[in-house]
Order: sequence, then structure tokens, then C-alpha cells
Amino acid sequence: MANLPTHARVVIIGGGVIGCSVAYHLTKLGWKDVVLLERRQLTCGTTWHAAGLIGQLRASANMTRLAKYSADLYRGLEAETGLATGVKTVGSVSVALTDARKEELFRSASMARAFGVPVEEMSPQEVKERYAHLNIEGVKAGVWLPTDGQGDPANIALALAKGARQRGALVAEGVKVTGIEVSARRVRSVAWQQGDETGTISADHVVNCAGMWGHEVGRLAGVNVPLHACEHFYIVTEPIPGLTQMPVLRVPDECAYYKEDAGKYLLGAFEPNAKPWGMNGIPEDFCFDQLPEDFDHFEPILERAVNRLPMLAEAGIHTFFNGPESFTPDDAYNLGLSLEVDNYWVAAGFNSIGIQSAGGAGMALAEWMETGEKPFDLGDVDVGRNQPFQGNKHYLFERSKETLGLLYADHYPYRQKATARGVRRTPFHAHLDARGAVFGEIGGWERANWFANEGQAREYEYSWGPQNWFANQAAEHNAVRTNVGMYDMSSFGKIRVEGRDAEAFLNHISGADMSVAPGKIVYTQFLNSKGGIEADVTVTRLSQTEYLVVTPAITRPKDQAWMRRHVGNFNVVLTDVTAGEGVLAVMGPNARKLMQAVSPNDFSNEVNPFGTAQEIEIGMGLARAHRVSYVGELGWEIYVSSDMCGHVFETLWEAGQGVGLKLCGMHMMDSCRIEKAFRHFGHDITCEDHVLEAGLGFAVKTTKPEFIGRDAVLRKKEAGLEKRMVQFRLSEPGVMVYHNEPLIRDGKIVSYLSSGAYGHHLGAAIGMGYVPCKGETAADVLSSSYEVEVAGRRVRAEASLAPMYDPKSERVRA
Repeated sequence: MANLPTHARVVIIGGGVIGCSVAYHLTKLGWKDVVLLERRQLTCGTTWHAAGLIGQLRASANMTRLAKYSADLYRGLEAETGLATGVKTVGSVSVALTDARKEELFRSASMARAFGVPVEEMSPQEVKERYAHLNIEGVKAGVWLPTDGQGDPANIALALAKGARQRGALVAEGVKVTGIEVSARRVRSVAWQQGDETGTISADHVVNCAGMWGHEVGRLAGVNVPLHACEHFYIVTEPIPGLTQMPVLRVPDECAYYKEDAGKYLLGAFEPNAKPWGMNGIPEDFCFDQLPEDFDHFEPILERAVNRLPMLAEAGIHTFFNGPESFTPDDAYNLGLSLEVDNYWVAAGFNSIGIQSAGGAGMALAEWMETGEKPFDLGDVDVGRNQPFQGNKHYLFERSKETLGLLYADHYPYRQKATARGVRRTPFHAHLDARGAVFGEIGGWERANWFANEGQAREYEYSWGPQNWFANQAAEHNAVRTNVGMYDMSSFGKIRVEGRDAEAFLNHISGADMSVAPGKIVYTQFLNSKGGIEADVTVTRLSQTEYLVVTPAITRPKDQAWMRRHVGNFNVVLTDVTAGEGVLAVMGPNARKLMQAVSPNDFSNEVNPFGTAQEIEIGMGLARAHRVSYVGELGWEIYVSSDMCGHVFETLWEAGQGVGLKLCGMHMMDSCRIEKAFRHFGHDITCEDHVLEAGLGFAVKTTKPEFIGRDAVLRKKEAGLEKRMVQFRLSEPGVMVYHNEPLIRDGKIVSYLSSGAYGHHLGAAIGMGYVPCKGETAADVLSSSYEVEVAGRRVRAEASLAPMYDPKSERVRA
């Protein structure tokens, strides 16, 4: 029986590799009173049966950074703790069986170079030379990552736990957490049971590292941790004579991965249609358990594997394994401070990459807990990205059928999830659907991404080049640039800030000056203490005591939580009113003409200049017209009470027939915004991008006496910029860029594109990215020659610090 304390600085729930890593890293930072509680035995949930692949390359620079950190950490654990981790740097080979997969692999190889990961593209014959046992029939190409490896998952976890113990952590097995007391948005204590003994530990912090129990443990504190367990299959062969150490092999087109270990092969699968598990809860006695075999489910994978690795045909199967692993709705793990409770942290739902992620995730979370701020951008995995409804068990059950298989599916740009759709619909959904909308999904919202022509299939045909909606997007783009287009922005988050201190509060958390007249719209950022961008918003003053903050759709919960955590003694109330109003954007040179046709109000520059809002009559209803634009044209965002949305849409649509109004989608908005060099939060601007280096200094008023990040802005002004956001136009019209393509300056890779899209008006792919420029002037930056690497090929690019489209914003202010 563990001698548990009555108080701890932190209680970590779960003794898998993640929980052990968090304990290890907190103690490494000097934390005392660290307690880890494991319901049964360390590693007994998912960690013990993990494949132990340690890959370096992930989908973004910081996720790659965390994976590289994990590999480096594991190599040194044996010397530190005396426990062997089995870590070997064996490299990995990934092969493509289709042209599309070849394009994906070669684009990922380019991305690896941008992130500093050694990589080599291979022809089929070079693949054969690297992996002699492989049947290269149908192989188009391959990629070699020499620093990838493999390890012993359980021993990695046990070594991390030992390292934590050596620095004073208490790691207690056989202790189940039965309750979490929360009051005033803080955890106060954790209730536990060990055999017949019960007790509580008061805690300054709690970390949910409960793996597939993470959803349940979250609910104990009223915290949303969306994840669901799925069955994951692999086989282990009998020893194969003559088989020696081989690289990890991935054949994603056959849903398979291969790991050689001690003269045997482990063959695992990420099949397209997964089998969710544990819908009614995980059995109380689950510990080092396996799930029932399902050979019929695995057989198609095995048949292809025997063809791909002929030596498997003669090998006996020693183990057919089926074990549960947890998956999230978007295949990214959950890390960070919860939205609901201000000292409750999460590190769970690792989507079968827990071993390669655990070291870096533990390090990042520990540093976040130590300082109270993210050490760098973790937006890809921040638990705050999740929407409240995504904790719904039925939703998680349906989505998890797809997400396991998406790990090895083609990662096409703009790929949409197929399962668990239709949960959130805007008030205009039926009207758009009736007129040819093709919907995508983000945060559960169904959004019209593009509009099909009559007779055109309303579906995506994915590729790495221009997709089947490319011409549709071009027509929508042209309508907004030359006439008038209308699109639905209802999914964008709307947070009402009310109270006698509303102005003072927003001045405290915003870079811009909120002491404006009612009706004024202010573009601003919420900054952290380093001057990084935590949120990118527009704020409309509705009255002396009321403001409306508009955020990107996916970040509304996180942005509202950020605001709430900084309320302090300000007398304000924050309310999510997203569902209360629909929003139609009317944009283009003829936007004023259309607005005047449906409303008696005055939309002239004199009465309704850019950056102002006014209450209007429209049709037979009422609305509020905000004169702003994210596409770089004259236009209005029309906010309509949800009960009047149908009427207002019909009024605008009918009047629009006389001026050639075109319905447009989100893909159009993205291509127009990048021509105008408008930043995209989460790609171009994040919490680690300084607001001045992002080129957004115009939105910061340091003449204000105090606001979060003010000192960092002043320091940066004094010290000078170390990087600049630059816009690029590629020289070859047929090339497509999306994000993370290497950016080459005067022949050397210096950075990568933070975002990319095709600019139909400018007639080329447009990208944005940061260029290191310490000690340089703007002229120095522009005097260089630039290229962008796309799938291994370098393409010349024109650089600009001013927007390439309408640099003086004359069209927006028309």
C-alpha cells in the first residue's frame, strides 16, 4: 500500500508513457511534491503493447521538434537511469504505390529539409537497395529518413518513471482516482481508492494522462477530453532465419507498417474502417489485456503484406495481437490547460504515436505548467481547440471509425472528414444546400466551401494539383474581385463583452485602443507577455458598455477561455453568442449597389466608412452591417438575428439577381485573403510569432499605458526585428503550394511557407512565410532572390512586404 500524502503540488493521473514523461519533466524542472497515480500497473493500458516506432517527421515544425526531442531523450535514458530502453536508430523507408502518394512523400521530404530532418528521396531501385526483402512491384518511389528509429515502449516508460522517482516523485500503482473536487474553476482535491482504503489529496494542479480513460477522467472534473478507443491489430512472426536488423518500413497505400525485432517481423495496420471499442466503458479489471482476435478483419492487410514481403509467406505467426488505442476527432493529441478548469491539464489521446511523442509532449507541458505560458506554438495539439460538443460519445464513436485509418490515408490538401458530419449547421445551411453548396467541416460546423455548377457532382476529387473545384473557386474569386459575391460567415465565433469595465478590460487584453465611439470596429490581437499572438480578432463597440469580439470559428472556445482567465477584478460578463446571429458577407465592387437595393439606410463613405457598423433595416427585418473585409474588397458583413436569417438571405438573393450576385465559399475567401496578404491565425500568426515581426504593428497602440505584451512590443522596437513576414508569388502558374514548403533565399533554405493558396486574380500560387532578417533592413530582405521547393523541385518566387493585391487598400475603402 502506498503511503499517499494529503497534499501535492501536482497529481498526475495515469502511468503510461505520457504520465511518466510529465512526471519526469516536472521533476527535472525542480518541482517537488509530484504524485503520479496509476490505477493498476505502470504501462498496463496501451503503452505496453505499442509498436515502439520513433519517427522524426511530423506535420508541422513544432510537432517535428517534439518528436526529435523524444528520440534524443530516449537515447540518454539508459545512462541516466540504468534501464535499457531498446532505442535503435535504424532509419525508416516509406514507399509510394501511386503517383499521388509519390507526390505526398516528396512534398514531405521537402518539408523535412525545411525542418532540419535528414531525408533522401529514392527511386524504386534505390528502395530495393535500401530494403532488399521488399517486392518493389508497383512501387513508384520512396523516402529514406536515416534518423528514425524504434524502441521498447514499456522500458522507455519505466525509465522515465525511474528518473522521476530519482528526483523525488511518488509513483503509486494500484491507486484509482474516483473523484475530483472542483470549485471556483479550480481543482481542490483528488479522491483515490487503493484496495479498501480511500482518501483525498489536495492539489495545486492535476494532469490527466489517463490515455483511453482520459475522456472519463475529464468528466470527473467537468473537463472535455474528446477521444475514443479503437482496436489496433498487429501480428508478430516466428523467428525468420537470416533476418537481421532492418529499417522501419511503411507502405501506407497498403495500410501497413513493418518493424524487425530480434529476428522477427511485427506487421501492423491502420485500416480505413476501424473498430471502435469500449463504448460502454472500459472494464474495471483491464490490465495488460488483449481484445478478441478478428482475423477476418486483418486478413486483407496480411494478404497484401505477404505479396509485399515474400519472406512472410514462409513465416509462422507467433502472435496475433489486438489491443486498444485512443484516437481523437482530428488525429492530433490533446495537450495543455483545459478550457473549463484553470489548474487542470491534459496529455491524452495520442493516436498511436504516443511513444514518439511522449518525451516532447512531457517537456512542452512541463514548461507550460512552470511558466504559465506555452513554450512555443502548440496549436496543433492544444486541448483548447476542441469544441464542447466533441465530447459527445456517439459523435466520438462515429468519428473514430475514420480517424485511425486516416493516419495512413493520402493526406491531400483540403481533405474533409467523412464521418460524424452535419452536427452544426448555420441558419443559411438549407438555402445554400439548395443552390449547390459543397460543404466542408471545421469544429463541427458545416460550411459551404465551394458551389457546384448545374450537373456537376457535389463532391471533392482530391489531388495535389488543382482539384475539381478549382474552376468554381476561380469564378467565385472573380465575382468578388469584379462584381459582387455573398458567402456565409455564421460559423465565426462571437463573444459578447458587457459590463461597466468592458472598455478597460478590452484595453488590458488587446493591443489596439478600445476607447472608441460606439459603432467603431477595431482589428486587434490578444498578446502574451512575449508579444506573441494568442488571438486575432475584430472588436465592435456596440454601446458604452457592450462590445462584440469576433474570432475564427475553431478558436472561439480557446479565445473565450483566454479572456476569462484575464478578467481579474474587471466587472465584465463574457457570453458566447455565436449561434444567436447568422452572418452573410456581401463583397465586391458592386456590394454597395446591392446593399442600397435591399435597405433604406445610407451605405456611403460619409455615413458608413470602413471600420464602422450600423443598425439597418433590410427587407422587412433588421440587421447590423459591419463594414469590414477579409477578401480585400468593398463589402459588409451583415449580422442577422437567427430568426430572421431566412428572410434576409432571400431578400439579398432576389435583389442580387439584378446585379449578377454569386454565391461563394470558404475556398474563395482563402484565395482572396492570401492575395491581400491577410494573415491566417494558426498558420501565419501564432503565440510564438511576435506581433511586430508578423507585420501587424499598425494594430498595436503602445501609447496606451498598460496592456498584456506592451513591454515586449517596446523591447522589440528597440532591439529590431529578427524575422519578417513576406508574401511570395511563384513564377510557374501550374504549381500549387499549401504550407510548410521550404523557402530558399539566395540558394539556402532559411524557412518555410506558413500558408499558401492559389491567387486567381494574380494568376499564380501565393505563399506567405517568415524570412530571418536580424540586422537587416526591409530593402535588404527584398534584394535577395527567392525560391520555393515543391516536392523536391525549386521554383522561383517574387517577394513583397506590401500586399501584391491593392497594396494601399483603395478598393476596401472605396
